[in-house]
Amino acid sequence: MKEIFKLLKKGSISSLWACIVNAIVAAMKGIAFLITGNVAMFAELMHSIGDTANQLFVFLGSAFSNKEPTDRFPDGFARLINLVLLGAVIIVGILAYETVKKGIDHIINPPTSTDWLWLNVGVLGSAMVFEAIVWFKAMKEITEDLTDDDVKGFNILKKSFEHIGEAKQATKLVFLEDMVATLGALIAISAVLIGAFTPFHSAEGYASVIIGLMLFFVVGRIFLDNVAGVLGVSDENMEAKIGKIVYSEPDIKDIQKLMVIREGNELHVELNIELESDMTIGEADKIHHRIEEKILGQKGVADVIIEFDEHDGIPE
Repeated sequence: MKEIFKLLKKGSISSLWACIVNAIVAAMKGIAFLITGNVAMFAELMHSIGDTANQLFVFLGSAFSNKEPTDRFPDGFARLINLVLLGAVIIVGILAYETVKKGIDHIINPPTSTDWLWLNVGVLGSAMVFEAIVWFKAMKEITEDLTDDDVKGFNILKKSFEHIGEAKQATKLVFLEDMVATLGALIAISAVLIGAFTPFHSAEGYASVIIGLMLFFVVGRIFLDNVAGVLGVSDENMEAKIGKIVYSEPDIKDIQKLMVIREGNELHVELNIELESDMTIGEADKIHHRIEEKILGQKGVADVIIEFDEHDGIPE
């Protein structure tokens, strides 16, 4: 049990927050449905319940991916988060399909009743605020993990979009899902008001289709990223960064091989560098330790394999 609690502490905080907030939002929508009996609110309730289960799934996956290697699994469990997220996108895909389907039904048969209008708007507005808070927390997590500067204000939004491609997979899913949820709630509120105060009663249906298509974008992005993660994808940004670190050593003549493989949230570095043939073992060993220390100091790097070769005069 102690090991399980230790692993849970290492889980994605943004996923945990998203799970808690979605549970609160689901409870709000459930109460609204019991009062109003609104079918659209019931669909939103199912959506939030699905999101809650989804984020709980992701949190557990991100936690147990930190488990130490065993005799049976000597390469560790880092790629578990990729497998979990592939399962999670199936849930998001089903939600996206149901959202689009509901929207099309609403367009074909738009309701004219506006009972409990302000309760529905109030619940959706409150949900939007909660989702925006979680979205902001995911932004903060991305900027804190991937930038060295103390990012504040509107720069958090800008920097999080700039670095979303490099973010941890669990954080990326929370960021994209809650972006869609926040913008979707705003679109839904606008559609509810348009449907209530104009003859355009099918506005909610069109809004639902737009939200569903946004969810399909999340599915596609997360699916492709995690398929690459399961296969073992190279991290080109970190390769460029490590290349600069290596060439900061004046005695290094060339790099024969530089490969950074991402497994889950971990980075594995393989490096083959060239030195002058007259360099002593002691001097080479000092260079090895300096480079290894600098590379291991980079966020996410789990291990480094460094090999030396004699400089052949041919630039690689």
